[in-house]
Amino acid sequence: MAQRRRGLHAADQDPLSFVARDQDRRTIAMVRAALETRRLRLAFQPIVLARDVERIAFYEGLIRVMDEKGRVIPARDFMAAIETLDLGRLVDCASLEMGLRTLHRHPDIRLAINMSARSIGYPRWMQVLKKGLALSPTIGERLILEITEASAMTVPELVVEFMDSLQREGIAFALDDFGAGFTAFRYFRDFQFDIVKIDGQFIRNIHSDPDNQVLAAALISIARQFNMFTVAEAVETAEEARHLQASGVDCMQGYLFGAPTVFPGFAAPVERRQA
Repeated sequence: MAQRRRGLHAADQDPLSFVARDQDRRTIAMVRAALETRRLRLAFQPIVLARDVERIAFYEGLIRVMDEKGRVIPARDFMAAIETLDLGRLVDCASLEMGLRTLHRHPDIRLAINMSARSIGYPRWMQVLKKGLALSPTIGERLILEITEASAMTVPELVVEFMDSLQREGIAFALDDFGAGFTAFRYFRDFQFDIVKIDGQFIRNIHSDPDNQVLAAALISIARQFNMFTVAEAVETAEEARHLQASGVDCMQGYLFGAPTVFPGFAAPVERRQA
């Protein structure tokens, strides 16, 4: 028993573990402060039609935190630390609220907003959704909710039921990072996502990488079999885009077509000044 206590004590004193825990504490404090002072923004990235890249099919609204110095902190730098906490649910609420407000202000766009499957059944999240949908009769049909593959697989039965109830109101669902989370196909058949977004690891250098060509083609084929719209993520070069167009993907997203920005082209000048 004494040896076990010494082992646990040693693990607590491990320098790398200490640094990681300290970083998480700092991150959590930063996000909590940003929520309290409303220093959260959405950065908008366009998703273009593969057959006509000049046409934007919809935008993705990506949550950003502004630190005390006004620097923009992307979700990848804080989401892992808050994902399992109540704080993560509050960030999902804030993201949805900003997205619904954007749809109300701009009736000519469609917008995808990210959420965690852990927010399903969270009372405040549902309150935000209902309040936002009541702003305009067209908002529901222009809203897309994105759930990552890994998140969806934590509670697949709950996700299926949740999607079914909201799809009846015209809301669409996108499966983010398709191919990265090893979705069990018995669940994939039941999910009935409207859109699947093929993870960027399968898109990178696809024009010259035979393995990615085969894997992406398989993912596109699976989505097509289930009548799901396909989006290729992380498209960065013209060569990648040309290969994807030939492969039959429906849409593309990536820095080749536009980086995420808190100052989107569809926003009025006054909104840009306020952002």
